[in-house]
Amino acid sequence: MADFDQRTGAILDDYGSALQSVEIVFTTRLGEMVMLREFGAGLVELLGRLFVPRLFAAFRALVMAAIDIWEPRFRVRRIDLSGSVDEVRLGRAGFNIEVEWRPRAHLGDETVEGVRTFGLTFLDGAVRVR
Repeated sequence: MADFDQRTGAILDDYGSALQSVEIVFTTRLGEMVMLREFGAGLVELLGRLFVPRLFAAFRALVMAAIDIWEPRFRVRRIDLSGSVDEVRLGRAGFNIEVEWRPRAHLGDETVEGVRTFGLTFLDGAVRVR
């Protein structure tokens, strides 16, 4: 499945398309899409709050649920916090997300073709998948 990069217009491969899809899910506020109010992850609503263990648990749960619901080509295996304590204090928290890559899961074929890791960063109020 080919897709286009929403910023540059370049052609994306399947994995790049899935990453872009995840970024769109993570940056969409719940209720923002008029015809699909339940679309999104609820992550943006939590930005700016004091980062405590309960908030980390909430982020993990929201990330896992959003990927499970909206991006079938990934199945989350693990989510780890990345960065130092000082980076977290400055609001530059990030996550490393380990997923099973299932490129044809949206077609009903859940064959795992590998394990991949991508990053999720929060910087200056924006969510980025890298």
